Amino acid sequence: MRNLSKVTALAVLMSLSGAVFTAPVLAAPDAAKIEARKKAKTRVMGERVGKKVIKAFDLYNEEKLDEAIAMLKEIEASDDFDKATVNRYLGSMYGQKEQYKTAIKHLELAVAPDILNFADQEQSLKTLGDMYAGTEQYEKAKKAYVAWMDFTGEEDATVYTRIAQANYQLGLFKDVFSPADKAIKLQKEPNKGPYQLKLGSYFELKDYKNMVKVGEEIVRIWPGDKKAWVSLGKYYLQTEDYKTGLATMEVAYKNGYFEAEVDYKVLSNFYSLNEIPYKAAKVLEKSIDDKIVKRTKQNISAVASNYHRSKDIEKAAKYYEEAAKFDDDAELYRKAGSLLLQSQNYSAAVVRLNKALELGSDKQGTIYSDLAEAYYYQEKYKQAYAAITKAMDDPRTRKFAKGWSTFIKDKAARNGVKI
Repeated sequence: MRNLSKVTALAVLMSLSGAVFTAPVLAAPDAAKIEARKKAKTRVMGERVGKKVIKAFDLYNEEKLDEAIAMLKEIEASDDFDKATVNRYLGSMYGQKEQYKTAIKHLELAVAPDILNFADQEQSLKTLGDMYAGTEQYEKAKKAYVAWMDFTGEEDATVYTRIAQANYQLGLFKDVFSPADKAIKLQKEPNKGPYQLKLGSYFELKDYKNMVKVGEEIVRIWPGDKKAWVSLGKYYLQTEDYKTGLATMEVAYKNGYFEAEVDYKVLSNFYSLNEIPYKAAKVLEKSIDDKIVKRTKQNISAVASNYHRSKDIEKAAKYYEEAAKFDDDAELYRKAGSLLLQSQNYSAAVVRLNKALELGSDKQGTIYSDLAEAYYYQEKYKQAYAAITKAMDDPRTRKFAKGWSTFIKDKAARNGVKI
């Protein structure tokens, strides 16, 4: 009796060492059958097999796992219950060795005759489901979890989550929501797993409105979750709810929730989309200066563009030129020169405009027109006239240039300059 009780204790230990899951989707448990199973007399292994199992577990407790497995494999049990029990132990031990294919084979043999004691059978079904899932056999995993629910008549949040996860991995995104919702309903303590599966599924289905709803729910349940706030802000981009997206990202920014470069860029983008270009420029500019966002042509161009839109001409010109220097961008040099002209910094405008011409800009008529104006206001009438003459070569600026050429020539004559 002492030896047999030791075996029973070891069996309990094994059952507790497995993963824990529970829940049905298509399960149809038979209450009467379940009750009968629970009330059934606990079976024990035969004395001959039991003694060998004890020796195997002595080796196991000495951390001699391979030797314990070898001893269990030597057992030639004639009784179906003994066979199932030995296979169960072998399944658990092979699982610890991460030899899951072999572990699964033994667990399948253990549960197939449905002869194990109630606790051992239900735990083996759960563990088998986990091993199927861990080896990406998701259809089999679902069947094992449903079999566990049929066997026990119980529902469990973690099992429903695993079924939802299996459906997600199989690309059955519409089938994720039911088990995920059941998992959420059964949770004793909120767990993000089923919520994340719903988010991912709505995203894959391009159902962004419902994705936002789940994101909002996550923030309500976990208001201190930094990533949840930032992610929710980004979800609003998908639904084009720029006002709410901006408000959400502002909360995240002010509370120090930003962790990635993209977070600052999204906030800047929201300011821009809400027609607040100055803040869009300032946020991005500061994050670049703080070396959080990379100083790339694209990012600097975005700063320039937003300063341009907010009519901060000098800063816009400065950043357009910086962006232009990354790869000698003629168009950005042209924009810098044009803005410097607007701010009446004529000599600086000439330098940038000529740089744009040197780099082969395809807007030569516009550039020569701007050059003519820059020279004119510096009272360099000959250079202004030469520039406006070249502007006449471009059909897009010819009409404007003709009018200006006469004006420049008359102004030069009044100032004693012959052209």
